[in-house]
Amino acid sequence: MIRFSSREDIIALTPLYKGERFPDGRPRVPDRYLELMRGMTLEELWKPIFVKGYVSQFEGDLRTLHDDGRKLIGRAVTASFVPTRPDLEETMSDAGEKEGRKGRFNQWVIDSLTDGDVAVVDMYDKIFKGTFVGGNLTTAIAARTKTGGAVIWGGIRDVEQMKQVGGVQVYFRGIDPTPIREFCIKDFNGVTRIGKATVLPGDVVFGGGGGVLFIPSHLVAEVVDGAAKSHVKDDFGFEMISTGRFTTAQIDRAVWTAEMLDMLTAWIKTDPRGEKYRTLDWSEEYRLAKEAASGNTESAL
Repeated sequence: MIRFSSREDIIALTPLYKGERFPDGRPRVPDRYLELMRGMTLEELWKPIFVKGYVSQFEGDLRTLHDDGRKLIGRAVTASFVPTRPDLEETMSDAGEKEGRKGRFNQWVIDSLTDGDVAVVDMYDKIFKGTFVGGNLTTAIAARTKTGGAVIWGGIRDVEQMKQVGGVQVYFRGIDPTPIREFCIKDFNGVTRIGKATVLPGDVVFGGGGGVLFIPSHLVAEVVDGAAKSHVKDDFGFEMISTGRFTTAQIDRAVWTAEMLDMLTAWIKTDPRGEKYRTLDWSEEYRLAKEAASGNTESAL
């Protein structure tokens, strides 16, 4: 039986994610991680997943609707399409109708979006008659996601109208005035390819710095908390160096002492610059500091 956006299938695709999920089964990475990412760079987020062996998570060969530096951050809703053939289109349309889906295949995807989502769509690089969104559907994306947008391995149209829609960023391959035609859905919230990147439903999309990074949902907390800790340690460290409290050698050491961590966590609690970092857990850093102090430097490093 053909199933689109099946909860059971999505959970089976993302078994390493242990947190909250949407009703459709997609990992619901907490909002606080998405917000923390807005102050981070693509390279900061890319490195931790790359060194873990996730080497096919970035695509840079895309254009952007807005070139004003705005970032696209949200949870992936994935879909893949193929050139149409009459029997396949009838089969897929009938399956969607049984699930209560209305309109054209691309509208199924847009109609499923919710707060913080990003439509991630493989239109097999179709631009002529491959314009997945235009003015109307971009307006729908903005209304449904609030802060989201789309990544489309294919085309868009009505660009002047799209640019008037507030709060949206779209990555795409090309522009064409033709409406979307002669395409068929292959799967919805399954495994999707965007150029050189492999994307699963619920991955966190980070568009910025010249391309799009797709962060596996089960790694987001580790990746973002690690990047956030680097940020706040830098902020604190710059101040400590400028006031002569610590040397650069002390700040640059791989494992900070418990005394330094005490000062850091106190600074986070009291300094306005530390406010957005107050939910971070420093227990692992304290464990490493204790091991280093006891002379167990090998495990501490």
